[in-house]
Amino acid sequence: MSELRTDVVIVGGGLVGCAAALRLRERGASVAVVEKNQLGAAASGVNFGGVRRNGRKLAELPIAARALKVWRRLPELVGSDCEYAITGNIKVARNEADLEQIAAHAEAQGEHGVEVQMLGRNALRDRYPWLGESAVGAAYCASDGQANPRLVGPAFARAARAAGAELIELDGAKHVARDGGGFVVETESGRTLRGGALINSSGAWGARLAARFGERVEIWPMEPQMIVTEPAPYFMVPVLAVVGGDVYARQIPRGNVIFGGRSGTADLDVGFAKVDAEESLTTLARTIDIIPRIADLSVIRFWSGVEGCTPDHLPVLCPSRTTPGLVHAFGFSGHGFCLGPASGAVAAELALDGRTETPIEGFDIGRFSEA
Repeated sequence: MSELRTDVVIVGGGLVGCAAALRLRERGASVAVVEKNQLGAAASGVNFGGVRRNGRKLAELPIAARALKVWRRLPELVGSDCEYAITGNIKVARNEADLEQIAAHAEAQGEHGVEVQMLGRNALRDRYPWLGESAVGAAYCASDGQANPRLVGPAFARAARAAGAELIELDGAKHVARDGGGFVVETESGRTLRGGALINSSGAWGARLAARFGERVEIWPMEPQMIVTEPAPYFMVPVLAVVGGDVYARQIPRGNVIFGGRSGTADLDVGFAKVDAEESLTTLARTIDIIPRIADLSVIRFWSGVEGCTPDHLPVLCPSRTTPGLVHAFGFSGHGFCLGPASGAVAAELALDGRTETPIEGFDIGRFSEA
């Protein structure tokens, strides 16, 4: 097979990788994306679909703010709104200690320009009478929302391809190395790609690629356990999450309620995840406790996938410390869907310019070796 030479090669064709490819093409750079499965089918396509700043770690708020600007431009950017809607988000507490925790965090978020309203038990019940008695209060952010993850990754892939990016799916990167002044990537089918820069956006497998260049990151491969019900009369406008992360839920306008909870551990060598029936039943019980009316709904589908979680639950988004021209963008720890469009743009800027205006100091890969 002939060699393909581009300015940048991206390993990993999820939302971050495809968003990076689109941004590179907007900047006039040539780019090829290599994806071992279908584009946008891994973590990008199996996650919950929340687009939020509420309850997020403070280090992520600047990039989340940039991401929201992209989400609001989706139709002009990728030709579809991907069912993105600003519905609000409520972070629910089940005890007074958790309520104090989210109140303190709401105040801290305010210093970053995130407007969060605290709701006590009575105000919460008046506004959302469908909540169960275990909900004692919540933090509400009106600017947050949701989107359909099954649509977003493929939409960015189509837009990148239309802009001139070379997208290769169902053909994983077998060999990746520094080669002269750039990088060489050999795929499982025997294709050879060469680029002046390399973006590692390979999700839960990102640590394996980083290790090839002498950079060690511990990744916990998660299996989110997702559940969807039959359609019901629309009652639940905001996205809901419970402190501790063992319940999160949203209802879409056609009536289906989508919810999930804690995750199992995935096998990276297998590459796919299985639904854990026992964990799903436990999640169902927890969710009914918070939203009692879903007890009368039939579950029509379960699914799971593979996401990568770092020890501090923050992504790795930075230039490599060992290898010039290498950019890391992985390990979004189960809450990277909202950040994906902006993270891809940041990765593209790092690959072309070696810098970005978006604050990413908390995401440097060196924090793990220093620890």
